[in-house]
Amino acid sequence: MIQTVNPANGQVVRTFDPHTGAVVEEKLGLAAKAFWRLRKMSFADRAERMRSAAAILIREKQSLGELMTLEMGKPIKAAIAEAEKCASACSYYADNAERFLADRKIEIEKVNAWVAYQPLGVVLAVMPWNFPLWQVFRFAAPALMAGNVGVLKHASNVPQCALAIEDIFRRAGFDEGCFQALLVGSEAVAKIIADKRIVAVTLTGSEGAGRSVAEQAGKHLKKTVLELGGSDPFIVMPSCDLESAVATAVTARMINNGQSCIAAKRFIVHADVYDPFVSRFAEAVRAIRVGDPMDEANAVGPLATSAIRDELHEQVRRTVSAGAKILTGGRSLPGAGWYYEPTVLTDIPDGSPAASEELFGPVASVFRAKDVRHAIEIANSTRFGLGASAWTNDAAERALFVREIEAGVVFINDMVASDTRLPFGGVKSSGYGRELSDIGIREFVNVKTVRIVEPRNQAAKRGRGQTE
Repeated sequence: MIQTVNPANGQVVRTFDPHTGAVVEEKLGLAAKAFWRLRKMSFADRAERMRSAAAILIREKQSLGELMTLEMGKPIKAAIAEAEKCASACSYYADNAERFLADRKIEIEKVNAWVAYQPLGVVLAVMPWNFPLWQVFRFAAPALMAGNVGVLKHASNVPQCALAIEDIFRRAGFDEGCFQALLVGSEAVAKIIADKRIVAVTLTGSEGAGRSVAEQAGKHLKKTVLELGGSDPFIVMPSCDLESAVATAVTARMINNGQSCIAAKRFIVHADVYDPFVSRFAEAVRAIRVGDPMDEANAVGPLATSAIRDELHEQVRRTVSAGAKILTGGRSLPGAGWYYEPTVLTDIPDGSPAASEELFGPVASVFRAKDVRHAIEIANSTRFGLGASAWTNDAAERALFVREIEAGVVFINDMVASDTRLPFGGVKSSGYGRELSDIGIREFVNVKTVRIVEPRNQAAKRGRGQTE
């Protein structure tokens, strides 16, 4: 079912009929035709349109923020900030794409050689609901600036966000077919991937969804970039500024109602500062205001669906049954909407859900570390490897964390966040490939090697009787 259901009260707002096979066929045909036009367009003309998209995002950030909050429940201030971040990505790639994709000269004696970066074609984006605009724009802005076109299979609970993104690019001046939303369920994805007009796939989502898309794309030898789940460690060492660490820890866990792949989830605290950290952290979490996400006074809103809340509570229940303690929270809130109390768990046994699974909601898991090596061991103990945050003012510890933590992103004395200027992605079961920065825009291009030998050199070779 493709519909908008307000997670703050559980009411169905709008229902959409899924696109039929005939509609999908028409849209893929439009996309293929649009690619041959867009790839010939100059970077300057693409940039003009991308800057127009940025202007629309800024001008309409309030209404776009309200739409995100309506469909998936994020606090309204965060939703407005998300629209602004999307605008910054559009501006960044409008300013830098031509430089990132400029031919790169290779110095070889008596040979003219270079690397050219050329667009691939129609890229399918399979995107999640938790950052319904940002996840899409961080793919779409570099993809369109590179000369590719996009078709979007968005999560089925944010259809209006999907259509709004398509409309933004249309109003920005991109030709019909350059970016289109497909209102289809997950069961349609395999057939779309198999279509010869699709040249590559990017997915942000669960580990299971990533495995499925990778399998289908692999059957057809199509490039994929996967950004999957995370159970990000947040390490606290004795030398850090504890007050800053506690304040950031609360934000890092509760951002987006705790529904972020790169939200800090496992708080690994050195024994020397464990008690003061846990005491202050639990007190701050207990004080968080939960309620209607349209009210700017509330820091945490509802979870996106009732099923997500039920799964989260079951993970907490099983973790507590295994021996963990609840310092605060641990319950679904009564009344309308899918709210869950901000929660802190301690004394978490190995093998329990909080130790080994991703908890996608406002639940923090705290672990005690004997020393720096033990902290790294705990950090690396899950199958995930997306982001990691470590808090220390010791230079040797910093170097050790950077070298030894198994993650695609490591921040020191700061919370993990995506930044358009920095490559973003994970290792292990958190996926592969990178988004953002110059590296991200090159994921979906043909890195073409060109080598030209001048005729006089060819004649000299023939005169010597050389052959390849």
